[in-house]
Amino acid sequence: MLDIFGQPRQQKGLEIAATSKIERKGRAWLVPSQSGSGRYTVIPDPDAPHCTCPDHQDGGHKCKHLFAVEYVLRREEKSDGTVTVTAAVRKTYVQDWRAYNTAQTHEKEKFQELLRDLCSGISEPAQPKCGRPRLPIQDALFAAIFKVYSTVSARRFMSDLRDAQTKGHISKTPHFNSIFNYLENPALTPVLREMITETSLPLKAVEVDFACDSSGFTTSRFIRWFDHKYGAPRQQHEWVKVHLMCGVRTNIVTAVEIKDKDASDTKLLPALVDATAENFTLREVSADKGYGSLKNYKAIQYHGAMPYIAFKSIHTGRGGGLWARMYHLYNFHHEQFAAHYHKRSNVESTFSMIKAKFRDHVRSKTDVAMKNEVLCKIICHNICCLIQESHELGIDTAFWAENSPAQEPVLN
Repeated sequence: MLDIFGQPRQQKGLEIAATSKIERKGRAWLVPSQSGSGRYTVIPDPDAPHCTCPDHQDGGHKCKHLFAVEYVLRREEKSDGTVTVTAAVRKTYVQDWRAYNTAQTHEKEKFQELLRDLCSGISEPAQPKCGRPRLPIQDALFAAIFKVYSTVSARRFMSDLRDAQTKGHISKTPHFNSIFNYLENPALTPVLREMITETSLPLKAVEVDFACDSSGFTTSRFIRWFDHKYGAPRQQHEWVKVHLMCGVRTNIVTAVEIKDKDASDTKLLPALVDATAENFTLREVSADKGYGSLKNYKAIQYHGAMPYIAFKSIHTGRGGGLWARMYHLYNFHHEQFAAHYHKRSNVESTFSMIKAKFRDHVRSKTDVAMKNEVLCKIICHNICCLIQESHELGIDTAFWAENSPAQEPVLN
């Protein structure tokens, strides 16, 4: 790396390249003035370099703006002006097949045991004084989540539920319509969110690096509109958009936000970071450029973590502090940045795991039920992660050991 200490023009050129937007116009480059008074035209000709700034005109030497353009060119191409193409080497990861096989062959029975323990921490609301007795909330939660795990229809699922009652996981077998009714209850949503948090806690000593992203689950409803271009009605599936944060080592989901299908990714990152930081120590947070903003950088820095969020083409290093330093790292030491940013791919793997195992669509029809069904998918995913890590890392799962039981839901 070139030594720039003790060379003021070179040092300032590096700062300009890292913090300013430099545009190319044919052979020339437009470099903004650091004093904020317009831009200078720079022609980085090797034989006759030129810049319209007073420093270059007066002294005839290479000014900071010429250095800035050189740094921009250096990060876009090799020093000899050529592009080197190398064969891609596929990175492989070690798989503990003995632990994986054991976890998979015993997953269903272990899943029911862990789900029973998880549901046992939910406080039972008081039964109505008149009318038909309500299904116990613990049985209802077990049935709804286990039904999502099974991936079959509620009617075909009833044999599995009767078997769960025989094993003592639930006190009675509910009617399949009762499962639908509970999923449509909005009072169940905060309980399911708390259960997601609880299923992530056994891995709090393992996870310190996290990744964030969003994805959609299709529904059975359609959006219809008239396409004026083709003069015909068109339609497409609606979807439930899920924003989540997960640990990059075990793919455990630590925080979830479900808003409307057009909700902005950028605005939801602080909530995910804050929710994760309540229970985990954060060292790194990675996300794609859709989450890139100064506010998000500050939200991550507030919890003592380093953000590795890709920068958009419209971004500059202006903003100071951590934003400017990470912008410099992203542009001038991209391999070092990418080594951390690569962890972001784990959140895509998490979504792939959930969709491959528990389907990429929801069966429910109402907005509340669709949201609750997706939350059930994430609970199923977290429990499966715990089963896997109990064999690979020897993690002992004990729910509600640190926290008090979940808040008693208010059921209508």
